Amino acid sequence: MAQDQRPVTEVAAGILLDTQGRYLLGQRPEGKPYAGYWEVPGGKIEKGESVFEALKRELQEELGIEIESSEELTVLEHDYPHAYVRLHVSVIRQWSGTPVGCEGQALSWELLTAKTPSVEPLLPAAWPMLERLRELLA
Repeated sequence: MAQDQRPVTEVAAGILLDTQGRYLLGQRPEGKPYAGYWEVPGGKIEKGESVFEALKRELQEELGIEIESSEELTVLEHDYPHAYVRLHVSVIRQWSGTPVGCEGQALSWELLTAKTPSVEPLLPAAWPMLERLRELLA
């Protein structure tokens, strides 16, 4: 449980990193909390799933890709008004297929070297993910 006794929602987030030094952000679709905000792709970890299994399923559903491997980057917690989340963040460098917005969401490849993403607003929990990624690759 979170500090205020709210249940913790376990989430797998996958930062797709291509060979050109870019990472992928997706825009949250209408009907979801924070619709219109940009985020790292991923979703809830189902009961009995590993982080990697959840990433495989979520990125297939959201982006239509098959990931081959992932490396753990960090685990973060964020208290949103609608949910307290524990984010298991992984870096994904190898996948098959071309990412597309299977849920109608817009996608944006962002340069890792840019100070801020070219799209906004960014989901609050995405900022510390990107900071950790930059630290790892610096």
